[in-house]
Amino acid sequence: MTEKVRTRFAPSPTGFLHIGGARTALFSWLFARHNGGEFVLRVEDTDQIRSTEESTKAILDAMTWLGLNWDEGPHFQAQRVDLHREMVQKLIDEGKAYYCTCSSEELEASRKQAMATGKKPKYDGTCRDKNLKKSPGSVVRFRGAQTGTTVVEDLVKGNIIFNNDELDDLIIERGDGYPTYNFAVVVDDALMNITHVIRGDDHVNNTPRQILMYEALGFAVPKFAHVPMILGADKARLSKRHGATSVMAYKEMGYLPEALVNYLVRLSWAHGDQEIFSLPELINLFTLDAVGKSPAVFNPEKLLWLNAHYIKEASTERLMVEMKPLWPADAPTGDAVFTQKVIADLQPRVKTLVEMAAMADFYFAGQVQYEEQAAQKFLVPDVTAHLQAMLAAIPAVQNFSKTGIEEFLKAFTQERDIKFKVIAQPLRVALTGKTVSPGIDEVMVTLGKDRVVQRLNDAIGYIEDRSRS
Repeated sequence: MTEKVRTRFAPSPTGFLHIGGARTALFSWLFARHNGGEFVLRVEDTDQIRSTEESTKAILDAMTWLGLNWDEGPHFQAQRVDLHREMVQKLIDEGKAYYCTCSSEELEASRKQAMATGKKPKYDGTCRDKNLKKSPGSVVRFRGAQTGTTVVEDLVKGNIIFNNDELDDLIIERGDGYPTYNFAVVVDDALMNITHVIRGDDHVNNTPRQILMYEALGFAVPKFAHVPMILGADKARLSKRHGATSVMAYKEMGYLPEALVNYLVRLSWAHGDQEIFSLPELINLFTLDAVGKSPAVFNPEKLLWLNAHYIKEASTERLMVEMKPLWPADAPTGDAVFTQKVIADLQPRVKTLVEMAAMADFYFAGQVQYEEQAAQKFLVPDVTAHLQAMLAAIPAVQNFSKTGIEEFLKAFTQERDIKFKVIAQPLRVALTGKTVSPGIDEVMVTLGKDRVVQRLNDAIGYIEDRSRS
């Protein structure tokens, strides 16, 4: 019987979920889903000083927003410390770990001496064979192998061979009695039956040490896959100077989760030349052998392009929900039918939901605010007669649809013997206050006959007031 695949994502709650962590979570989630397995969420909160409940909530919120549902958890590592201590004691009892009382000053002096003689600055084994007992401030070190090699059979990078004499006797329990990351992660992954550990390749050097701990504890060693890091356009590691790195910052900027998921999966993974994937497609297609070895470069413009695509494809009902917290506080969005029409007008034209909220201001305005330059150029006495004629004709229009408005505008210009461009921008500014907007016919249909009449009245009054002043 084939072993059930179990993957995990194990963030530290010392900040928000960032782009790199989200991609790792996504790869782990997709691998589990593709293989009919289980995805476990574990919060590694043993750093008592830096871990916060706020960060934990932010990470869980980001996972939920991205749609990365977990089958088990969240487990909290800090609640498992007794298990870790039990395993530390097991290694001590079996002679596979030992107490160390070296001070930080002694360790620093040893490190400097090693570097001065061209050696690797690792722990020199001072306490390795002293058979010390536990004492205030003492730490516990893992008795690592000093000969031979450890092979990491990496599912992305291929086999990586490490000489054991290059590896430290790592501290596995600190002086405060808490386990270190490298030990706790081994115990937790083993006891949670994690079969595949998918993580960033900044962990590669930890892996041989962890493999030796699995073996020392008598646990099965999981399969490892280290995914390449994400770089900025300047090929430096992705950081705040390259733009937002927090997942939820993208929500606040008006991105849809499926756009971010689609973009993240394409950082180091590919399926031919295909760029756009639904979640079911990703689950069906995702394999680790399609993950590249080279670092991926984060391209904000590509993400923006994807977001524009997903906004365009979304239903207006879906966008009604997404837009609810983004409308200006004074936007009268209570008329759902009208608001949906506004969204339908704008969704082919915007790249983010925040942009949609900004562009929608004129629809909801009780009185249009004219852009100064637009009004000076287009709301002028020469167009008053045309606007007045249109104001008189609008109430009689029976078919106030896109087709009906197109026919009305064509007949109107023919009757007055003018080109449409003569009236186009004055009409646009009268209705929207701007020189750039969705098509005039779309705007008129969405605003409805009553609003169009009111705004034409307001524009005519504005022109007359300016003429008198």
